[in-house]
Amino acid sequence: MKTIKGPALFLAQFAGDEAPFDSWDSITRWAADCGYVGVQVPSWDARLIDLDKAATSKDYCDELKGKARENGVEVTELSTHLQGQLVASHPAYDEAFDGFAVPAVRGNPGARQEWAVAQVKAALTASRNLGLNAMATFSGALAWPFLYPWPQRPAGLIETAFDELARRWRPILDHADACGVDVCYEIHPGEDLFDGATFEMFLERVGNHPRANMLYDPSHYVLQCLDYLDNIDIYASRIRMFHVKDAEFNPTGRQGVYSGYQPWVKRAGRFRSPGDGQVDFGAVFSKLTANDFDGWAVVEWECCLKHPEDGAREGAQFVKHHIIRVTEKAFDDFAGGGTDEAANRRMLGLG
Repeated sequence: MKTIKGPALFLAQFAGDEAPFDSWDSITRWAADCGYVGVQVPSWDARLIDLDKAATSKDYCDELKGKARENGVEVTELSTHLQGQLVASHPAYDEAFDGFAVPAVRGNPGARQEWAVAQVKAALTASRNLGLNAMATFSGALAWPFLYPWPQRPAGLIETAFDELARRWRPILDHADACGVDVCYEIHPGEDLFDGATFEMFLERVGNHPRANMLYDPSHYVLQCLDYLDNIDIYASRIRMFHVKDAEFNPTGRQGVYSGYQPWVKRAGRFRSPGDGQVDFGAVFSKLTANDFDGWAVVEWECCLKHPEDGAREGAQFVKHHIIRVTEKAFDDFAGGGTDEAANRRMLGLG
């Protein structure tokens, strides 16, 4: 067994135009002051990282890591959630997702998709330059608009969507392999990879690619009424990244999983700060530890009630409390009498 690393903080929800959230130097100092020892970096945010430079300059990456270490934190992973979303996007979302891309490719889905692929590959190269072994992302979605089958889906529709999803991601996964970096898909509603079944459909189509892995976030499973603890046992070998995010699901006579188009605070299912929801994180950390997960425990703050800075500070302490320093000996070693093969045979009555 290995001890999970952390606490770390995903910076995407905190980066902004005001200090201390507006520069790499100040936000890493702030994260360390909150109690974090690692930060997960949104690769699209130019206030924190120049992705093109990180992909082409080892010196720049060394400077980026050096400044973070000087301020008290490590770089844990890069994230390409927004760019990964655009690797595969159904036309229904063209308008909504256009803002994820640079202005030059907006309004041009083909050019936007090519840009997104180049961005994800650049982040993988940058990850290698930073000495990282995993990158977070979304899969994107071609089939999501057809999730609920009414009218019934035409035969082969989902298969065609997943064939295309795999076709787009396979070259990226091969590039990830060349870089020595795992692609960790956050299993997330809104993506075509939103549960175990869809992940397996994708995995089959990319030939069980060794770099196709999971970002485990139990909050998304609570809101789907999926067994988030059993999920760890099933996919332990593919879980390479971990978001510590809480959620609660409180169905009523008026709404359930779909939440009636209500704002977050009024939904039956809503995200909460770590410790304020229904996730049994004691069990989650125990199962991940028992299954030899040795990555980072990364707080992703998303709460419809609590102030983000309070959630960040509380989250650091929450993770510290839950990380299990693994034992190097058995608790009953004191009672061991010592033995050998001959003694074993005598105890079994084998002479």
